[in-house]
Amino acid sequence: MRAGAAARYGIAVRAEAELGEGPTWDPAAGRLLWVDVLGMRVHTYDPSSGRRTVRTTEQHVGAAKPRAGGGLVLNLRDGVALLDPDGAFRWLHREPVPGRRANDAAVAPDGALWAGTMRYDEATGGGTLSRLTGDGGVRTVLPDVTVSNGLGWSPDGRLMYYADTPTRRVDVFDHDAQGVVRGRRPLVEIEEGAGFPDGLTVDADGCVWVALWGGGAVRRYTPGGELDLVVEVPAPLTTACAFGGPDLTDLYITTARVGLRAPHPVSGSVLVVPGVGRGAPQPAFAG
Repeated sequence: MRAGAAARYGIAVRAEAELGEGPTWDPAAGRLLWVDVLGMRVHTYDPSSGRRTVRTTEQHVGAAKPRAGGGLVLNLRDGVALLDPDGAFRWLHREPVPGRRANDAAVAPDGALWAGTMRYDEATGGGTLSRLTGDGGVRTVLPDVTVSNGLGWSPDGRLMYYADTPTRRVDVFDHDAQGVVRGRRPLVEIEEGAGFPDGLTVDADGCVWVALWGGGAVRRYTPGGELDLVVEVPAPLTTACAFGGPDLTDLYITTARVGLRAPHPVSGSVLVVPGVGRGAPQPAFAG
């Protein structure tokens, strides 16, 4: 195991997000997308110019991802919606459930959106993981998760990684070209005291990077489940991570401050660790 990357972190976006989440590099626009779930905001950040934008949503927003034709797809409290390039809003799939909200989401190699939900009270089995296609087709893949969180795919698309946070595990599934998953088994289990697995990303070498809620760290695991790198940051509530920049070599880390009695000054900001790895290109939503 190698450590010491904590000394190299910088602040990409200084903010006080309640629940910063879902960093995603948008290569077409050369910018980073991220959300403040509870603050109901979608943020963008252009590292080359420093330009930032903020769009307020009418509901809690779990994730925002680029669409192949421009615009964004949003995982919202009451379902999944589309933002067109001109800013027009429309629902792709609306399914409000009292006491439930959207959480993390990711786009699979085939362009489908995998969108997670959870209950506000985090009741066991109260959340779901569903797969949505660009025409609005939806299939619930996992109906009884608790806090649906990080998702990612191996570079060849044959494996899907997934974290249901309270299980303390990152699981791996076999994934086929039709978007069917099977053979769920643990990749790693996070030991007590180290935090809980939250958002994740998969790099060009097939290694899994997972943010640890309550752990103030991002860990990289090999495809065999071996821990080989720890990136420590002073914000205890690390929520998710993604590679960005022109060469996909900068690791962006979102953080939160919700529930903290004395947040660290960088809690709620987006942090960046330059040159710590090499990400894989992420597909846009095919809708």
